[in-house]
Amino acid sequence: MKTLFVAATKAELTHVFEHFNLPGNSFVQHHKFDILITGVGSTATAFALGRHLNKSYQMVVNVGIAGSFDKEILLGQLVNVTQDTFADLGAENHDEFLSIADLGFGKINYSGNLEFTNPKVAMLPKVKGITVNKVHGNAISIDKIQEKFNPTTESMEGAAVFYACEIDQVPCLQIRSVSNYVEPRAKENWQIDLAIKNLNAWIIDFIGTVK
Repeated sequence: MKTLFVAATKAELTHVFEHFNLPGNSFVQHHKFDILITGVGSTATAFALGRHLNKSYQMVVNVGIAGSFDKEILLGQLVNVTQDTFADLGAENHDEFLSIADLGFGKINYSGNLEFTNPKVAMLPKVKGITVNKVHGNAISIDKIQEKFNPTTESMEGAAVFYACEIDQVPCLQIRSVSNYVEPRAKENWQIDLAIKNLNAWIIDFIGTVK
């Protein structure tokens, strides 16, 4: 049985593709693992997983970069996102946001369902994330989302992967590398290259530990 690595963009796995001399396809099969590049966002992620996810995989590892609300987490640091939330799926009630859970239309919180003792995972801090369609770059909206969900990280795909894996009952993890802080948009402060470098080094080491 293989591990399936799921990422939104090939750029986030640049060094993994180079290290294993992989073709630049959106779905790549290697004798040790497979890689699925979904495209950005929950919709693209869910569609790609609908095509490729199956119970032949021993685990799914969602990997990528993320923003952090917690400035004590260093840029470039890796985290294990153990719970993720669809944070902007719902309705506005004047100045209040109502999630689909608030509205009674379903749940929004999903979790990694794999108790994994691999030391490469155990070494990472466990955090709670949110998945959004619009990343936060406004002080007022940042304060509101922190007050409602108290997240540590923000991505555009994580909860969709957890959702798909829960439906298909496939064990999963979400490992993110922090590229920026969630603050009023300031691209000059981002450390995307560092985050990708550290993420790819972790993935290559992790692959070497999985039997």
